[in-house]
Amino acid sequence: MKGLIASTGITPTDRVLRTGRATVRWDRRGATVTAVLVVAVAVMIVLSLMVGEYTIGPSALWDVLTGAPQRRLDRFFVLDRRLPRVLVAVGVGGGLAAAGAIFQRLHHNPLASPDIIGFTSGSAFGAVFVLIALGGSLTTGAIGAAAGALATFAIIGMLTAVGGLRGTRLVLVGIALGALASSATTYILSQAHLPSAAVAHTWLIGSLSGRGWGHVTILALGLAVIAPLIALLHRSFRALDLGDTVAATLGVRGGHARLALMLAATLLVGLAVAAAGPITFIALAAPHLARGLTRGPGILAAACVGALLLGISDLIAEHAFPAPVPVGVLTVSIGGIFLLWLLIREGISHRV
Repeated sequence: MKGLIASTGITPTDRVLRTGRATVRWDRRGATVTAVLVVAVAVMIVLSLMVGEYTIGPSALWDVLTGAPQRRLDRFFVLDRRLPRVLVAVGVGGGLAAAGAIFQRLHHNPLASPDIIGFTSGSAFGAVFVLIALGGSLTTGAIGAAAGALATFAIIGMLTAVGGLRGTRLVLVGIALGALASSATTYILSQAHLPSAAVAHTWLIGSLSGRGWGHVTILALGLAVIAPLIALLHRSFRALDLGDTVAATLGVRGGHARLALMLAATLLVGLAVAAAGPITFIALAAPHLARGLTRGPGILAAACVGALLLGISDLIAEHAFPAPVPVGVLTVSIGGIFLLWLLIREGISHRV
C-alpha cells in the first residue's frame, strides 16, 4: 500500500472527490494549513495598517476602508502610505516564495532558489541598467528587471542543453552567473552620478520604503498573467515527479512543462525585483517552512509563508530599530543564518 501511495504521489491525508468523469484531489492538512496562513496574512496586513508613529485604531481603520466619514490624516496614512506598502510586501514575498518553490521542486535541490542560482542578480542588473544607463522610468525599470531575469534563464537553459545542470552543479553555475551580474551592476553604479547611485544602492539592498500604487499596479497586472499560468501547469508537477517516461504516458510533455514552469518562475522573480529590489532569502526559506508545515510541496502555501515573512520583516525593520532600515538588511541577516542551518542539515543527510 505504501508503495502504491509513493508511486502515485497520493499522501495519506489526500481527499478525492469524483464528479462524473472528473476527479479532484486535495490534501486535507495542506488545505487547512494554507487557510490558516491566509488568515495570518490578513492579520498581518491589518496590523501593518494600524501601527506606526501615527497609530490608527480599529474603528478609524474600518471607517477608512469602508469609505465612511474619516479624518483626512487617517485616510492619508492608510490609503496613501501603508496600504500600498503592505500590498507590495504581500505580492513580492508571495511571488518570490512561489518562484523558489517551483525551482526547488523542478530541480529536486533544496538550494535551487532564485537568490542562489543567479536569477535575482540578473534581474537586478537588468533593472539598474535601464534605470541608470538608459535613464528609464518605473515602468521601463520593471521591463529591464524582467529582461535580466529572462537573460539569466536563457543562459542557464543553454548550459542545461549542453551538459545538463543538476544538483550541486546547478548551484555552482548559478553562483557564478550571480557574481558576474553583480559585478556588472557595480560597474554601472560606479559610473553613475552620486545621487542616482545612492538611490540605486538603497534599492539594491531591497526596500519597501516609498512604495505606492504604481508599484501595486505593476505587481497586480503581472500576477494576473503569471498566476493563472502556474495554476494551469500545477498538475504537471506530480507527473514530472514520476519521471519523463511516466509523465509522457500521462499526457505531460516533460521538457515543455519544465520550460513553461521555469519561465513562469523567472517572470515572478523579475516582477518582484522590479517592485522592491532584490530582496534575498525569502525565495529560499519560505518553501522549506511551508513544506514543514504542510508536509507537502504546495506552491500556494509557500506563497502565503513568503508574504507573511516579508510583511513581518518589514514591520520589524520599520519599527524595531532606532531608525528604519531597508527590509533587505533584515532578510539577508536572517537568511544567512537559515542558509547555514540548511547546509548543515542537508550535509548531514548527504543531499548537498
